[in-house]
Amino acid sequence: MTINVLLVEDQKLIRVGLKSLFEGQNDIEVTVEAQGGKEAVEKYRLNKPDTVLMDIGLPDITGIEATKRILEIDSKAKIIILTSHLSEQEIMDSLHAGACAYVMKDISTDVLKMIIKTVKDGAMWLDPQVVPILREKNCGVIPPRQMSRAMFKEQHANLTQREYEVLKLVVDGMSNNEIAQELTISEHTAKAHVCNIIQKLVVDDRTQAAVKALKEGLV
Repeated sequence: MTINVLLVEDQKLIRVGLKSLFEGQNDIEVTVEAQGGKEAVEKYRLNKPDTVLMDIGLPDITGIEATKRILEIDSKAKIIILTSHLSEQEIMDSLHAGACAYVMKDISTDVLKMIIKTVKDGAMWLDPQVVPILREKNCGVIPPRQMSRAMFKEQHANLTQREYEVLKLVVDGMSNNEIAQELTISEHTAKAHVCNIIQKLVVDDRTQAAVKALKEGLV
């Protein structure tokens, strides 16, 4: 089944280049385009694409604000922030707005395609350049060091050690399948661990679980 993508990018040259990446593909297709945030919200409303590739710097409202408005229309919308901005504030604002992924524009074509597919299936993904910023440059909100095992057990005794390991991989942006391969477990078991983590951390999805884990210094 083809994944339909709404591409939101104000620069025509970049928009044409991104669209060309998926030409001739059977599994991913850019079916809708928007040059601004307000247009993106309206086109999402009309077309309900499977995923959205959203730039941040748009001429009317930001991609972050557009993300919020789209999620008000459809709380299950899968939005991938695709940007050249590596700002701590924009990263946090994007995740709090409900984006499923934060991706830098220098990403490889193959990895971008993988991200679109895994986000469509319910995964979240953080660019490797983003994780260190969240861990080390968040003005003390996110501790730069890993929580000690004793402190972890004291504050989050309801998470098992295996769930803690899975949580670290969720924060690193791994899909259920990748977690399964990393830990040599079945994908079904990996999915079950992720569901347990979401429930125990009292969040709605894996993106919120990753943000909470980073904020509280769990990873």
